[in-house]
This record gives sequence, structure tokens and C-alpha cells, in this order.
Amino acid sequence: MLDPFGRSIQYLRLSITDRCNLRCRYCMPEEGVPSLAHGDILSYEELMRIARVAVALGIRKIRVTGGEPLIRRGVVDFIAQLATLPGRPEIVLTTNGLRLAELAVPLKAAGLQRVNVSLDTLRPERFRQLTRRDGLEQVLAGLTAAEQAGLTPVKVNVIPLKGVNADELLDFARLTLEHPWEVRFIEFMPISPDLEFSPANRIPMADVEQLLMPLGSLEPLPPRESAGPAKRYRLLGARGCIGLIPAVSGHFCPECNRLRVTADGRVRGCLFGNQEVDLKTVLRGEGDDQALADLLREAVGAKPEKHVIGSPGFKAPNRGMHGIGG
Repeated sequence: MLDPFGRSIQYLRLSITDRCNLRCRYCMPEEGVPSLAHGDILSYEELMRIARVAVALGIRKIRVTGGEPLIRRGVVDFIAQLATLPGRPEIVLTTNGLRLAELAVPLKAAGLQRVNVSLDTLRPERFRQLTRRDGLEQVLAGLTAAEQAGLTPVKVNVIPLKGVNADELLDFARLTLEHPWEVRFIEFMPISPDLEFSPANRIPMADVEQLLMPLGSLEPLPPRESAGPAKRYRLLGARGCIGLIPAVSGHFCPECNRLRVTADGRVRGCLFGNQEVDLKTVLRGEGDDQALADLLREAVGAKPEKHVIGSPGFKAPNRGMHGIGG
């Protein structure tokens, strides 16, 4: 599938739930958000149908997301079904890590290839403050379990925030000295303007590079397909590497190759846009796979050239990050 700007769409992000077991301050209010009704969430059978049709159209990588995907019952069996799709697309997952220690081995056995773990602090009290929950030790245990299970390279997604965790960026980078992990610093994206953090909290990647200078020079690494938009570097003698993702200051829109399907069956061509194509009417009506393929092509045809964050006309997405799937 080619979009109007010549980009080949090969990557599908598939959200299986809008629910989460954390309440991160840049994602949800303390009281949480109203969850989708059970009947509004796509069944695993419906999600598999989307995945099957998408793979036939050229999708080569599927990322399972949420909310928090590991809290949905049956997720391991669902991963096993995805892993048997024709052409064997790459199957990966993004998680907050709370259930990863118990599920890493079964997920690997089911066919999951890699995990990305979202973690913004290495300090228990700060973890509790940021997420409004306990659980840092569980997340760290999950990272170790994922590495031991072979869900590699394990990627740790960190959002640097002024006045919040900027003093921990060196600690995160040092993890790559001891572990074969990819620690990725991702610019804060202003998805939900009504929450506690604003664009003023964003630390541009150029500033992150400066903050990492005390650790020594960063050796640039060649691009790797699974690295996505990250510019990768290695510290001298490190087992792992560092990734820098300038999602706002140096957006990677010209290389964007993804579609996002929400848990309630809408497909989006841009994380920051509001245009959605409804798949549920076909999934729950009499439409065949050709009709579903036509809707996926419609979403590809509607992909914008780039996001407009920072421009006067920018409007925040009409869904929170938990409802989009990241």
C-alpha cells in the first residue's frame, strides 16, 4: 500500500484495549477515564480478521498496544494466532511492564519477538508520583524476564520531562552499559492538553544529547529496520545502545509507514490527526474481506503529509493516548 506521498505502509499498530492499570499523569486524570463498553471493543476474532487482511495488503509488522495490552484476558493466545499469519509478520508489543515478569516466557513461546517497555523513572517514589501506582520493582523484574526469555532487543521507552525526570537521563543511559537494552528517549507529545503536563515540559532531543555528554561521546550506529524512527548511539564499552526520537522537534513524518487501529475499530493514519475510518460496520455487518481491505486503503489514502504540532492550526487529537494506542 502506498499513500499519496509515496510512503509504503507496512506497519500496523493494533490496540486491543483502552484500559490500563496505571494512571500516568501525562495520559490520564487521577480518576481514570470512562472505559469503552464491552460490546464496543473488538473481539479477538475481529482483530485477527483485520490483521489477516492487512498482511495480505503488505503489512509486515504488527505491534500490539493498549491501553495496557497485557491486562486483556487471552492476550497470549492472540499473539500465538498473529504469529501464524501468512508471511510471518514481525509481532511486537508495547507494555508498561507490570505483568511482563509473569508473561514473558509464555509470550515468547507464543511467537512474540520483542517488547517495548514504557518507563519514565528509576526511583520508587517518583514512579508512584508519576503513575499514581506502585510497581517499579515489577517493571524492572519484567525487563529482566523479557531479556532472559529472548524478547530482544528489549527497548525501554523514556519520555524526558522538564522538572520531572531530567535528572535521571544519565541513569537511564547507564543502563546500556550493563544490559543489552535499547534505551530510547522520546520527545513528549502534547496529545492531551487538559492533563498536568504541557508542551513547556518537553525537552528537545538536542537538549537531551547535551544532558548525556558527561557520559562521553556517543558513537552513531547504522540504521536498523527494527529501530523505527530512533537515531541510535552507543556509549564506549556499552552492551546496549541509546535511541533518540525527536517526535516533535524533528518529526519523522517523511518515513512514517504505519496505520493505527483503535480498540473500538477505527483506523487512523496519523497519531496527531482526527481523521478515522470506521471498520466496525464491515466487521459486524455483511461486508466481506474485500470491503475491509477497501477501508484500510481508504485510511492509507487519507494519511496527511505531516503533523502540524506547533502550528497555529494544530488541534489536539480527539482521543487520549490510551484510546489511540500510541
